[in-house]
Formats: sequence, structure tokens, C-alpha cells
Amino acid sequence: MESVTNLREMVLAQLRSRIVSGEAAPGTIYSVPAVAAEMGMSTTPVREALLELSRTGLVSPLRNRGFRVEAATPKDLENQFDVRIMLEAGALVALARKGLTDTEPLVLLADDVAAAVKSGNVTDYIETDRRFHEALVSRVENPLLTRMIMGLRADMRLYGISSPEGLERQRASVSEHYEMIELAAARQTDAIAALITRHIASWKPLMTAALQELSVGQTKVALR
Repeated sequence: MESVTNLREMVLAQLRSRIVSGEAAPGTIYSVPAVAAEMGMSTTPVREALLELSRTGLVSPLRNRGFRVEAATPKDLENQFDVRIMLEAGALVALARKGLTDTEPLVLLADDVAAAVKSGNVTDYIETDRRFHEALVSRVENPLLTRMIMGLRADMRLYGISSPEGLERQRASVSEHYEMIELAAARQTDAIAALITRHIASWKPLMTAALQELSVGQTKVALR
């Protein structure tokens, strides 16, 4: 059972990365047997992973065909950015107000993000970035807030993350992670609110542009 669970999490991470990065375009069909064959495993963990993605709205089940990747709209993206900024800024202000202690585990997680960026592995970047932010906001000791923030992060489409602009933004984010740790430890509430807002909002222009480019490409294909 543990092995199936671990495989499900591995498939979930890989498929979510493909979808949120835009590698798997809207309309892509994932067949459970095909994905299982590609990844060299049984169908059970693949089916469970796709069902989990369907519960978040990233894919929709198709009768006897598999699962279809669903599209996101510019308004969806805008709403996600707005809510993420409100929640994450609130979380980090609360953390800075109480004062962050025992910073070494967070520094090590920030090091993992830096290593992923240096290697150019986008899937590793997405995963290490997720672990860093989850560990950081969990220090507020509000499990509901942590679940809400991480749920939003997990299901946000990261269009353009692999583009030259996206790779540059990844590199810029590395130093911002260390700065968040320092500001939370120093109880700098205003500065950390401004930093996390910039950290999130800096992705918005390039993701919006990538989504628009994707939409134009799909329209041209549909008209052929």
C-alpha cells in the first residue's frame, strides 16, 4: 500500500507539473494505460493520481477515454494571483509578528530551490519551491491557512515558467527566499509583506502573456 501511495504521489507531481507549466496544453487527453506504460508502473497509482487532479479541476474525466486537461482563463489567473497575495502576505506578516526562530531547516529548503534552478530542472524547481513555501507558512501554526495557501499554489497554472523570462524569474526568486527568512526572523512585517507581494506578482505579466499566446495558438489550430 505504501508503495502504491508513493507511486501515486510521483505520478501526481509529474502530471501536475506538466499541466500547470503548460507543457500539457488544454485539451490534452491522458489515458490511464498510456500513462502507466510511459512511467513503467501499474494503472492503479496512475488512476488515483488523475482522479485527484480531477477533484482540483485541472482535468476532467471522459467516459471510456481517460482525462482531459482543462483550460484556464485570464480571469482565473488574475483571481488566483489576487487571493494568493492576500493569503500569503497575511501569513508572512503573522509569522514576522511572532518572530521566526530555528531558521536552519528553512535555509536548507531554500538551498534546494537554488540547486533546482541551477540545474535547470523545472519539475524540481516547482517541487522544491512548494516545499519551501509550505514549511514557511506552516510556521504560523494555522493548519487551515496552510492548506488554503498550498491548495492554491498546487493548482495554479504556471504558464511560461520554462520560457526565458520564466527561467530568469526563477533565478530572481532564489535570493528572495533567503530574504523572507531573514525578514521573518527580524520581525520586519512591512518589508516581508512587500517582498511576498512582489515575489508572487512578478510572475503575473509573463504568465498572462504565455496564456494569451497559448490561446491564440489554439484558436489558429481550431480554424484550420
